[in-house]
Amino acid sequence: MRNVTVASVQMAMADDVDANVAAAEGLIRDAAGRGAQIVLIPELFEGHYFCVDQLPEHFARAHPLEGHPTVEHFRSVAAELGIVLPINVYERAGQATFNTVVVIDADGTALGTYRKSHIPDGPGYTEKYYFNPGDTGFRAWPTRHGMVGIAICWDQWFPEAARAMALAGAEVLLYPTAIGSEPPDPTYDSSGHWQRTMQGHAAANLMPVVAANRYGFEQGKADRSITFYGSSFITDSTGAKVAEAGRDADAVLTATFDLDDLAAQRSAWGLFRDRRPDLYGSLLTLDGTTNPRAPGAH
Repeated sequence: MRNVTVASVQMAMADDVDANVAAAEGLIRDAAGRGAQIVLIPELFEGHYFCVDQLPEHFARAHPLEGHPTVEHFRSVAAELGIVLPINVYERAGQATFNTVVVIDADGTALGTYRKSHIPDGPGYTEKYYFNPGDTGFRAWPTRHGMVGIAICWDQWFPEAARAMALAGAEVLLYPTAIGSEPPDPTYDSSGHWQRTMQGHAAANLMPVVAANRYGFEQGKADRSITFYGSSFITDSTGAKVAEAGRDADAVLTATFDLDDLAAQRSAWGLFRDRRPDLYGSLLTLDGTTNPRAPGAH
């Protein structure tokens, strides 16, 4: 029996890094006090979601990971509390900029990074202006409290990403997120669709999913705004929600899972035994044609 308690932290952001770091730390400590061993906080939590606008001044928010003050601060917090703590920041690497998670283990060690792979580009979510496509690929991270797969926001809409992390050995899937209203139609609410997509990843891979979103109204500088709808949640391995936050308040959600029992369920169910990767060549192309390099292709 390997029990692990995971937590999803939901919060609203001020336009001030120090204030957000302090608020996140308070909620993280709350989660650890409830027994959480893996704690997830939202995407780009250091400030407002600046991708609502396309303004060159926001590139100054990006910093190299070496000596990054926010990362270093939370390395100390993770070591003190003995928790796994993925931290999402805006990374500058040479002439490139990435939306990056630093995976911090329970002793404060930075195990490595994941750079967001799928970069959206729509009204209010103009991330292609700010982020290069990630080049790290999808991984599972061997932490003190289990193997975790971590992807970021728009990545969560792609089943291929979840399956790749599961195949790499992930036992829990984590998705830090910033999602809310759509500026062209503020009445449109994608929250149910957003949740069901990740519930499907849990069910298809027989492993829990943890999603942490921000909430609250954020006004951009170019007459564009987003109301982030919260609704953070945790699923069990069948995709059923076992904890869910509201739309407009801080929240700390927790759930406990037996990772050994879940591994046995995956083996017994046959989802990975019965895969047919020899038939999935079309997934390697943009247009759905068979990859000419795949075995048996003509």
